[in-house]
Amino acid sequence: MENQEPQIEKLPQDDVSDREPDQKKLKLSTTDQDTYLPGSGGAERRAPKYRRRKVAIVFAFCGVGYQGMQKNPGAKTIEGELEEALFHAGAVPEADRNKPRQYEWARSARTDKGVSAVGQVVSGRFYVDPPGFVERLNSNLPVQIRVFGYKRVAPSFSSKKFCDRRRYVYLIPVFALDPCSHSEAEMVRTDSGYEYVKCVECSEKGYKIPLGVMGKDTSDDTKSVEIQSDISSSNCDALGTDVKCEALSSSVANGENNLNSEVPDGVDASPCVKTEANPDSSSKTEDMQDKLDTLAKGEMNNVESDTDIIKSESNFCYGEKEKERFNRILSYYVGSHNFHNFTTRTKAADPAANRYILSFDANTIINLDGKDFVKCEVVGQSFMLHQIRKMIGLAVAIMRNYAPESLIQTAFKKDVRINVPMAPEVGLYLDECFFTSYNKRFKGSHDEVSMEAYKEVTEEFKWKHVYSHIGSAEEKDGAVAIWLHSLNERNYPDIRRNEYKPDQVIVYKKIGEASEEKTPEEKKENSNGAAVVVDKVIVETLDEQKITVEENTTG
Repeated sequence: MENQEPQIEKLPQDDVSDREPDQKKLKLSTTDQDTYLPGSGGAERRAPKYRRRKVAIVFAFCGVGYQGMQKNPGAKTIEGELEEALFHAGAVPEADRNKPRQYEWARSARTDKGVSAVGQVVSGRFYVDPPGFVERLNSNLPVQIRVFGYKRVAPSFSSKKFCDRRRYVYLIPVFALDPCSHSEAEMVRTDSGYEYVKCVECSEKGYKIPLGVMGKDTSDDTKSVEIQSDISSSNCDALGTDVKCEALSSSVANGENNLNSEVPDGVDASPCVKTEANPDSSSKTEDMQDKLDTLAKGEMNNVESDTDIIKSESNFCYGEKEKERFNRILSYYVGSHNFHNFTTRTKAADPAANRYILSFDANTIINLDGKDFVKCEVVGQSFMLHQIRKMIGLAVAIMRNYAPESLIQTAFKKDVRINVPMAPEVGLYLDECFFTSYNKRFKGSHDEVSMEAYKEVTEEFKWKHVYSHIGSAEEKDGAVAIWLHSLNERNYPDIRRNEYKPDQVIVYKKIGEASEEKTPEEKKENSNGAAVVVDKVIVETLDEQKITVEENTTG
């Protein structure tokens, strides 16, 4: 067979079309430049398509007027304002509006109502292109909320999970640490118990003290006259000051003076003297009560002159002794403890009650609107609701000699429940969030998440919005001054009750001129002819000796 060439079917010439090969599609740029269609001669334009980026946004806010950081339906929150700004800035599409899970929203810290922040960080997947993302956000935010910038982060980044520690700052006025400032000298006894009458220091500033702040003694025992003094002259001496405390309760006669004479110098003591009616000496009790009522009226009538004495002789300042004592009190919080008494709705058995505090100190003083404030800095892994405000509240109560230092260690016990005072929210702000582990792990591949690049703008915002608000709030409203009046046994009765421990050593001492120790049942006439019964003198030891004396005097 002869080799035959294969026949190839030839298409008609009309069926062959002059077609050019398809060009490859160009990748769209993520810039704000317009994209031109190929072969169109630049006549038609297509809007660029942008990709979502995982970023960490650094911002600050002043918390006045907001119900905290976390979004809450029906409440005005920082998170709600920020989500709306992200939507209007084009970072969140319409389909994901009010759906934070869709763009992996996370916050590094939550703040209470009225609390500010200068180093808050949130993260999520947003459309950050084209350039000008920060400017678009700030244009849709109020002036008290400012975005400083953002950082491109790893896809697995979460500002909550990758935050190693947080640093909070609380600014407490120096006068709040003075035991004789805004004391209970304004309390008088009425038929229904001790009631608030007038605070001269607050009245001069025009502060309005709400009803119920001071508390009320609702005892039904009309036969007893109870005079309480949270501050005595010996307390002021213990602080190394020359402050003269002109309290009503300090003017009751020799029983309390003898009581204070038994307390060694430098020891916190807050005596409680009770005078009970005796059927055999009812006339003496009535005379004593009349004298006390007359004394209270006379002291309140001359309260302005007494205030002048306090102002002229009070020279309390946050010196080295006060700084050493306050830092010692704050150091009890450092370490891993159970803070169930320093929060709400968390039981002692809950593992979430265990928190680790890295440091807590108060070494800096700043002046705001003519007032000195102590800067208390606390660094911890995480904090619970109201935890920092309650830690500051108890520390201030101890500085004012209302509670013993040992009470902090007692509050950490799981089987003890204590109502701890909570400081106002106005002085607290979130200073910085740290991402040390993340920065080490992704060093070289991603930007470092820190406040280093925003130090100048942060400091400017801090003085312009946060510090100015704290100073003006204390000057105009007296938030801390009013709160100090609530630090009494009527509002927090179990603070002193939990001071006593079963394993304490009870020492019975005689009050008066005798030198021999007597049992509680023994009585002896003192130089004034009054029979004195010593119930108990409790001696504690924790860094320094603490003595609490309670006596019953029968006329």
